[in-house]
Amino acid sequence: MKEMMAERGIDLDHSTVHRWTQYFSPKLLDRFNRKKRQVSRKWNVDET
Repeated sequence: MKEMMAERGIDLDHSTVHRWTQYFSPKLLDRFNRKKRQVSRKWNVDET
């Protein structure tokens, strides 16, 4: 991330990236879990 921002002329400290990770990770996890589909216990077998 630091290298990507440096390419755009933005100087970042590693602690800033760490804080962003701590802040946004729970929010992203919540969104992913809400969109995740339920998995069925039944499987269909195709004869090929």
